[in-house]
Amino acid sequence: MRRARRRLYRPRRGRVLDFLPGGNPLDKHPEHKSKPFIQALDEDRFKLLEYNAKFGSSFSIGEKVVFMPLDQRLLNKYYLIGYEDLTKVAQDSLLDVLIQLINEMEKLFVQFFNIAEPITLRLHAIELLPGIGKRHLQQILQARKQKPFESFEDLEKRGGLKSPQRIIAERIIKEIQGGEKYYLFAEPPPGSRGLFLNYMARLRALVGLDQGNPGEPGSEAQ
Repeated sequence: MRRARRRLYRPRRGRVLDFLPGGNPLDKHPEHKSKPFIQALDEDRFKLLEYNAKFGSSFSIGEKVVFMPLDQRLLNKYYLIGYEDLTKVAQDSLLDVLIQLINEMEKLFVQFFNIAEPITLRLHAIELLPGIGKRHLQQILQARKQKPFESFEDLEKRGGLKSPQRIIAERIIKEIQGGEKYYLFAEPPPGSRGLFLNYMARLRALVGLDQGNPGEPGSEAQ
């Protein structure tokens, strides 16, 4: 019987978190100790990446970068990394980069507050967001029952949320870091026992966006 071809995760697009034109002597990947690379966030699945870059290339923090088809400044080799592998610059950039991305996808993320559901009898998905307790949850649920939220401004006025973009970004960072029982937006890190609720797929379908790449033959380094 013919064996099925193994399908690998392959990122399509992302945001630059740091660019190291001379490499990083502390990086765990040998070629990155002296050769240029970027650290980036996959904007579809919120995975962290290191992509080999060409000598003489240049990138800005927060810049959009395309992996399929591959940006001409990059080499076709990448690593999946953990939050602890990010440089200090990348860690410091992550929140602002996420807030920028969330603002650009406002229509999608606002819908989370319209469709989020209870996870258990005692815990609602919205309660996983930083700073939201039972009282605040009830305000949000009552407001959306009267009328679905339409914008971040609407969330602030009727839902009582201050800077919903930042709240969502902080939650995504917690999920990227790992150790969570439930994952709303980011896929659990390898080895995690957390439950992946995969709201991003539901939100993308709801607002008519593509679902991201399900898996193509890749050149992910082992």
